[in-house]
Amino acid sequence: MRIEWLLLCVLAGGLEAAEPLAARIRHTDPAQYRHAKSVHGGAPGGLSYMGLLDRLDLNTNLIFVHRGVIPPKGGIGHHFHNQMEEMFVIFDNEAEFTINGRASRMQGPAGAPCRMGSSHAIYNPTDKPTEWMNIAVGTVKGQYDAFDLGDDRVGAAKDATPVFVSMRLDRKQLRPVEGMLGGKGTAQYRRVLPHTVFYTNWAFIDHVVLANGASLGRHRHEGVEEVFYVMNGEGQVHVEKESAPVRKGDAVPVFLNEAHSFTSAAGGELELMIVGVSRQKGNLDTVEVR
Repeated sequence: MRIEWLLLCVLAGGLEAAEPLAARIRHTDPAQYRHAKSVHGGAPGGLSYMGLLDRLDLNTNLIFVHRGVIPPKGGIGHHFHNQMEEMFVIFDNEAEFTINGRASRMQGPAGAPCRMGSSHAIYNPTDKPTEWMNIAVGTVKGQYDAFDLGDDRVGAAKDATPVFVSMRLDRKQLRPVEGMLGGKGTAQYRRVLPHTVFYTNWAFIDHVVLANGASLGRHRHEGVEEVFYVMNGEGQVHVEKESAPVRKGDAVPVFLNEAHSFTSAAGGELELMIVGVSRQKGNLDTVEVR
């Protein structure tokens, strides 16, 4: 029923009149993970995952957001993307990231985008599971492509320092912003990856930590949609006239022109990774709403 309803919304011209806010928030639930073996010819340990969001959950060209875990000696094999961009993110432990045949071991929370026309893979060489996310943005809405190379990357040579675009979601690199976007209190903020990193309409990756009781002020984007993923903590999301609680593991899609804000819960922090996808390349508008 939900898929039929979303298709009607898309055919009608968009998702502006979306399902209630609480219903559109997706919750990470390991009980819903399904195990996949030898993904793209990857290591035998495979991975376990669920879909948080898909192509019907935004108007822009998001293809999916997957959330899961890479078990010890598991991973995703070496493969190319020629019409889309994908990014693997790890939230803890370690993993070996490969981009265009060059591998480096990275400590979470971290990630590496596979830009259009490039190849990538990931492998967990440790004896502990690694919390993982996969985000994909396409040149054509909903169109996924991949070309496998038959390489599981087990035992691959590694560079001590990555020679590819990568990111660290490092709190030490955040900078304080008082009253961010008209909000209250102190936010710690950094634009981790700008739109210039990507070839598709991927707009940015932002990292925000809202201190106890602080808020990200009410604002909207005419040309950018966002997915807010709660890395840690609890709080409230406010979209237009609705509010809903959020907690660690939640993904909140925000559509074009929707006024939205976030508030951390009393007594704790709210840590967010924000994925922006533009309607047009380079459109990064932000309008505060008073």
